Amino acid sequence: MPILSIRHVTRYRYRNPVALGEHRMMFRPRESYDQRLLSSSLTITPVPTRLRAVQDVFGNCVQVADFSGRTRDLTFESRVRLEHTPLAAFAGIDGEVECYAGQTPFAYDPQDLPDLLTSMERQYPDPAAEVDAWARRFVRQGGPTSLQTLLGDMTQAIYAEFQYRTRLTGAAQTPLETLSSRSGSCRDYAVLMIEAVRSLGLAARFVSGYIYSPWTGAAAEGRIGSGHTHAWVRVYLPSCGWVEFDPTNGIVGNADLVRVAVARDPRQATPLYGAWFGDAADFIDMQVEVDVRAEPDTVVQLPAPRAVAIA
Repeated sequence: MPILSIRHVTRYRYRNPVALGEHRMMFRPRESYDQRLLSSSLTITPVPTRLRAVQDVFGNCVQVADFSGRTRDLTFESRVRLEHTPLAAFAGIDGEVECYAGQTPFAYDPQDLPDLLTSMERQYPDPAAEVDAWARRFVRQGGPTSLQTLLGDMTQAIYAEFQYRTRLTGAAQTPLETLSSRSGSCRDYAVLMIEAVRSLGLAARFVSGYIYSPWTGAAAEGRIGSGHTHAWVRVYLPSCGWVEFDPTNGIVGNADLVRVAVARDPRQATPLYGAWFGDAADFIDMQVEVDVRAEPDTVVQLPAPRAVAIA
């Protein structure tokens, strides 16, 4: 049961004093059976005139800050401690859930369907059905396909066949852009996999949070995406609920993943955004630092990561 300490700092710098509008933050991890928050703090400089917390439509914690006056620097520092107890991705499943190709799509229980529909709707145009075709390469021809196998293979395919590129700002690429370039950031990979999964009739959501990389030293590369915020996917499967998949690292399950925000679309899970007022040339830069560490005596030694296909 490792205890993780997370420090997340974002700093904005301006050439001349600027006025600040409302800023909204998603830094506080969601509590669940696999992660329990022990403490959290948020330090903002300059001190806001008002700071409040609300829950959005998905149950994420959103902190909202209002400011007065002008400043050349704006800094947000979040510190969190939590127990992280990941479970095997498909623990407790009796038998196999099956997905069928062709004219027999997978169907959820009618009682669940009304609550899952918005997570099943496609968000990006695919006029030539390129995303559909890519998704169906993981469906067996002439027989049922285990969803466990399909989703594991799709996760591993993105991890093995695409080139990761760090991009800390800007909107996510469209799935077609990621397919065409065979490259992208973690959020680009997540958007592609979400759209592919939805094309098969499954409910999927975007997850924003942090990744812990326990492997250090010259012999190990560690987790891709450590050092800043991370993004991955969760898919709803009967009998086991929401299961998480990180195509950036080939992770099936929630090992080393700290969930902060879950949303239908990546724009609804932005870790920090807000407004400022001044000349465009006043903006100098934004610096982001994320440090995720396991506290001493809570670390479980594991072998270095490697891609393993799900049978």
